[in-house]
Formats: sequence, C-alpha cells, structure tokens
Amino acid sequence: MHNPASDVDIELRMLIEAVYLKYNYDFRDYTGASQKRRILAALRTMECDTISALQARVMHDPAAFTQLLQFLTIPVTEMFRDPDYYLAIRRLVVPFLKTYPSLNVWVAGCSTGEEVYSLAILLHEEGLLERTQMYATDINPDALEAARRGVMPLDKMRVYTENYQKAGGMRAFSDYYTAAYGGALFDRALVDNVTFADHSLATDSVFAETHFISCRNVMIYFNRHLQNRVLGLFHDSLCHRGFLGLGSKESIDFSTYAQRFEPLARRERLFRKVAP
Repeated sequence: MHNPASDVDIELRMLIEAVYLKYNYDFRDYTGASQKRRILAALRTMECDTISALQARVMHDPAAFTQLLQFLTIPVTEMFRDPDYYLAIRRLVVPFLKTYPSLNVWVAGCSTGEEVYSLAILLHEEGLLERTQMYATDINPDALEAARRGVMPLDKMRVYTENYQKAGGMRAFSDYYTAAYGGALFDRALVDNVTFADHSLATDSVFAETHFISCRNVMIYFNRHLQNRVLGLFHDSLCHRGFLGLGSKESIDFSTYAQRFEPLARRERLFRKVAP
C-alpha cells in the first residue's frame, strides 16, 4: 500500500519545483533528508511559518530566493581538507600532469574557494600553475564572489596550516597570504589563471576538455540519478586517461560509470578514466 506523502513533503516538493520553474535552479534530484533539514533551517531564519509561506515569498522576491540559496548550497569546506587526498595528488597524479604542455583543471562545486586555492598552491609548488587553466564552478553566486575575493577567516589559519603541512606542503603556509580586511587575503597570483563561473551539475553541459577534475563532497547531496548524470559529465569532459577526485564519502562503485574509471588511490578517492 502506498503511503501518502506528509504535508511537509508535499510543500517541499512544490517549493523545489517552483524554484526550478522560476529561477532555473534544479534541486529536484538532491537527496530528501538533507534538503528537508536545510529548508527547515531556512524557515526559522527567514521567519516563515510554513514552507508554502516561504514559497510565496521566494516566488515574489528574488532577494528572498538569494537568501534561500545560501541554505540549499551550504558550503562545508576547508583548505587542504583530508590532507591525504592532496598528498596522493602530488605522488600519483602530478607526475602525469607534468607530461602535458598545458593543463585544464576543473574544480566543480568550488563553494567559497578553499579547494581552488589549495590546488593552486599545490600546482605552484609542483611547477605547474603557470601552464594551468583552472575552472572553478558553482551555482551559488555569493559563494563564487567569496572565492574570487580569496579572503579566508584568520582564525582558520592554524588548522589550514596543519592540513597544508600534512598534505606535503613545501613552504611556510603564511607565505601565501597576508592579514587584510579582517581576514587572510591569499596571493592574487594563485588565481591569475582561474575562471570562476556559474555552472550547474544538474542542468548544464560540458564546457571544456580537462585533465583533472576535483569534485569533493558535492555528490553526497545528490540522488543516484543525478550522481550518474554528473559522472557522465565528468567522463565526457576528461581527456583520454584523465583524472577524477571525489570526496571521502563518495564512490563510483555502484554507478553506471563504475567500469569507465579505474581506482588510482581508492582510499583517497582518486580515479582515472579508462574507457572512451
């Protein structure tokens, strides 16, 4: 027997559909439990009694949608997060990247830029940054603007320094930033060759051939259908034998594309494209 959906679930589905129709942001294939938690948090902050009231507000006030978007795309990130991932890139991916005369690197779901600057530092230390074009994409314009600015909280620098050192950092981490604007302003030269751009993994298509894609802790919020779409997008974007890095809780094992990538470092979630 089919269990009827609760009022909250019905309202939630209607809100997500309205957001798609009105603003062309597609959250329909995001996992339900996480999405519900975020919307209920938005209700409290935005002082709406019901999801229907929130929907009415979002439909008629673009500023309210921008506020809601911050809840739908909560960034949970830090520089050199999971240092072993970056160590594995240095040891296993960089030697291959050094064989190319020029490189395209895509950080998908870049949020507020912590991973972009981490990879830029790594590429700089490996002598690759000047020949690399990096694409940093996200659907949240506020997050992209923060990434462009490159100002991180000063109180995070101790943790970021420890991560950097564990990730095989070759210099003093403080060489890369100066205290400014009440935060840590990162060296602008790190992002000279970075294009920050709006791109939706749910609706947009491939825009460049890439040698390495890093998309970490993004797909955990997607259902199986959307995960397959995204892995297809990455597969099509990667050059022959290109590299893909995922988050620590993400896997391609049960996806449609499981046979099209081989594990390079399974524990660190680094894969290599094997099929055309």
